Amino acid sequence: MHGLDGDAKRAIAAEVMAVMADFGIAPLFGPDSRAEVPITGVIAGQKGPEAVSGQVDRLVVREHEVIVIDYKTNRPPPARQADVAEAYLRQMAAYRAVLRKIWPDRPIRCVLLWTDGPRTMSLDDTQLDRFLDAS
Repeated sequence: MHGLDGDAKRAIAAEVMAVMADFGIAPLFGPDSRAEVPITGVIAGQKGPEAVSGQVDRLVVREHEVIVIDYKTNRPPPARQADVAEAYLRQMAAYRAVLRKIWPDRPIRCVLLWTDGPRTMSLDDTQLDRFLDAS
């Protein structure tokens, strides 16, 4: 499989199982969630209208909130939100902007799920607002 040796395959499997077994992360995999959700839309970017097309790793739609989760495999993952790669923040800001158009009545919470750990990191709206028009 993908040219990986047995040790690499076992390490990947163990990481996946650690994510699934983490009680703090488990609610993100509940019955109100979906995996691999395609997302498209036009949003207000910093330089005008911007087309967004992507695939959300995990989407949780609840009565009072929507959570968008993106898995990241960085080793080691950043400990602080300030150290998250700008590309990840831009990606999540774009997803948030599209989802706000779909669910304007609910807050959209953006979460990175670092598989090395595993642990989650909720992204602050002000951090994401730097990259796209918040409307």
